[in-house]
Amino acid sequence: MMAKKGFYGIIASLASSLLLALAFYFLAAIRNIYSWIDIAGGMIFVFILSMIVSASIFPAIVEKILGGGKNGDRSGLQNDRR
Repeated sequence: MMAKKGFYGIIASLASSLLLALAFYFLAAIRNIYSWIDIAGGMIFVFILSMIVSASIFPAIVEKILGGGKNGDRSGLQNDRR
């Protein structure tokens, strides 16, 4: 089960980073004042930076969604009010 959580975390990180890089491309292309090398470099920078950030955020989110948080409980996103 742990491998599945890691796989989903990687997929979520890649998907969000690609979406942000594409958003950067479209926003830079709308301006039409940047060269293609500026846009490509910016896309690479945004992708790498967002992968670094999302690689630390999404594993915890995936773990909460799939359950199996701390102490092996399967509570998922449900509120535990004891």
